[in-house]
Amino acid sequence: MDAVRVALLREALAGTEWLRDTRRFAGTLRGSVGAHGGGLLLVGTAHYEPWHLAAHLDDEAAWSGMPELSPTLVRHRPPPGAPAHLSVGLGRLEAAGRGETLLVVAEGNAGEGLLERVHDARRGGATVLALDGTAGGGGPEPVARRDLCSLAHDALAVPDSAGLDLDTVQHLVSAAAGENGPLPGARGRRFRDRLSRLVDQLAAPPHRW
Repeated sequence: MDAVRVALLREALAGTEWLRDTRRFAGTLRGSVGAHGGGLLLVGTAHYEPWHLAAHLDDEAAWSGMPELSPTLVRHRPPPGAPAHLSVGLGRLEAAGRGETLLVVAEGNAGEGLLERVHDARRGGATVLALDGTAGGGGPEPVARRDLCSLAHDALAVPDSAGLDLDTVQHLVSAAAGENGPLPGARGRRFRDRLSRLVDQLAAPPHRW
C-alpha cells in the first residue's frame, strides 16, 4: 500500500477511532525508539511473519529521516543460508534489554514459547508493544490475547468487528510512525517528498526484505 492509498484510506476513516488509535500507538512506537536511538525488534507468531510491516517501517525510517524506525526482523525459523538481516532467531528476544523496543504482531495465537520470550524481554528492560489481531467478536477474550496485552506496555487490538484487517492497521501505524511530530510547515513538503520517493522506488532494485 503506497502513500496515496494510505491517504485515501485515512480520508475514508476520518472521524473514526482508528485514525486516533493508530496515531497514538505510532506515537508510542516512535517515542520509544527515538528516546533510545533505535533498537527496534519486530516479531510475529510461528505462522505469521510481519514482512510488510518490516518493509514499510524501513521505508518510513528513510523517508522521515528517522533511522531508529528501521527494525530487526526476528524470525521463528530462519532458513539456513539466509542473509544476515533475515537470520535473526528467537534467541535475540532473550537478549533484549533496556533501551530496546520489541514490537509483537500477532494475527493468531501468539503461542506459549513466544510469550515466554516476550516476558523475558520485558523483564530485561525492553519496552514491549503489541499489534493484536487475535481479538474475537463478542465472545470470551482468548487467553493468549490477554497474556500478550498484559505483557505489553502499549497494545492496539484489532477485533473481528473492526471492519479493518491487521494488515491495513499495520499500514496506518507505519505511515503514522514516519509522520508524527513533523517540523512546522513540513507536512505538505513531506507528503510531496513521499510521493517523489514512491516514484523513484518503482524503478529501484528489489528491497532488502
